[in-house]
Amino acid sequence: MRRFLDRYFKISENCTSIRTEMVGGLTTFLAMAYIIFVNPAMISQTGIDFGSAFVATCLAAAFATTLMGLLANYPIALAPGMGENAFFTYTVCITMGIPWTVALGCVFIEGIAFVILTATKIRQAIVESIPASLRYASACGIGLLIAFVGLIDSGLVAGHPATLVTLGKVTSVPCMLAVFGLVLTTVFLTKNIKGAILWGIVATAAFGVLLHAVRFEGIVSAPPSIAPTFFKMDLAGALRLNLLTVIFIFLFMDVFDTVGTFAGVAEVGGFMKGGKMPRIGRAMMADAIGTCAGSVLGTPTVTSYVESATGIASGAKTGLASVVTGSLFLLTLFFSPLVKMIGGGFQSESGFLLHPVTAPALIAVGVLMFRPALKIDWADMTEAVPAFLTLLLIPLSFSIASGVAIGFVAYAAIKLVSGRGRDVSPLVYVLAALFVLRFIYLQAK
Repeated sequence: MRRFLDRYFKISENCTSIRTEMVGGLTTFLAMAYIIFVNPAMISQTGIDFGSAFVATCLAAAFATTLMGLLANYPIALAPGMGENAFFTYTVCITMGIPWTVALGCVFIEGIAFVILTATKIRQAIVESIPASLRYASACGIGLLIAFVGLIDSGLVAGHPATLVTLGKVTSVPCMLAVFGLVLTTVFLTKNIKGAILWGIVATAAFGVLLHAVRFEGIVSAPPSIAPTFFKMDLAGALRLNLLTVIFIFLFMDVFDTVGTFAGVAEVGGFMKGGKMPRIGRAMMADAIGTCAGSVLGTPTVTSYVESATGIASGAKTGLASVVTGSLFLLTLFFSPLVKMIGGGFQSESGFLLHPVTAPALIAVGVLMFRPALKIDWADMTEAVPAFLTLLLIPLSFSIASGVAIGFVAYAAIKLVSGRGRDVSPLVYVLAALFVLRFIYLQAK
């Protein structure tokens, strides 16, 4: 078995080990386990059965993540996207009044369109057209976004009506637990301990139990039925002309969230070769097929997760880590109380849902992902300004897609006006124009 795994995933060739890949897969899983509970809680507001949504989330993440590992050999995990499920719930279903069955049909059609774009290599061309400075900036911006989420999850950052955010209650037990975890994780990283981030999560959880800040809720439970959502998407309803815009936005969010995530994670993981990401077509196909499968199971758009960087930071380099992560999503169906103890959260006084156990890992990964900032040519303002806007607006807009979009528009406009338009790929101008149209449409709505 060890020889088979080594040959299939090229473990020795990538200078890693089976143990390291397993630790990386587990670390990624723990960092993104929150989606198992957050996604059902959100989409159930549309009328979807909560228990079925929970099972659909686990199965969709398990299938897509395992497919990524087997097909593309990358340690990149997938699950229903947070931005996409918010659009699905609050805009499409609640605001527009579209039934969740029709909305799932829109997601399925978007997934098919995604598969076609990938098969024709259009999407691959989009990824490869990203200028190096924007690629580095995407990595940094995603790192800032992850760290920002970690700060919110820890309670160090809280909401404020005048300044939007402010310093949280640092003397609260959850906040102190998260700070303890961050210090310990940083020490582990400084000592170059294998699986430092994972051990930081485990130690924080154990300490949280001792402080009664983390509640032990049991280990095993039977999974709910998936029947209420399985194959319930309404394709006929989704094909109505007035829903083409909804399908396009789903596609747009999926494509560019994934493009930004791939660009950032690949840069941090050292996967880029000559400015390109090998096997990018296979990785995109796994992402696209995952979206189709997710809609069949009963959950909105499945996309690649930036939390994969936690596993990569722990040493994961191959698809074996993804297979481990996918397997853990399956196991979650039977061990949901235990996972909830680690990945679950509780309400703070400011209204945020805190996750003090996993928050230190997100902050640490944010630090690690900011390293590519050194590679940006800050002396060249035509490169520096678009890059700065990208890395800053990803966390401030809370959207990878929006940050990348602004970066593209600024890059094309500044290069063109400064007389260096020929240095830019024609595809960048096309994408910039599409982004402008997207912003005009969204503002009009």
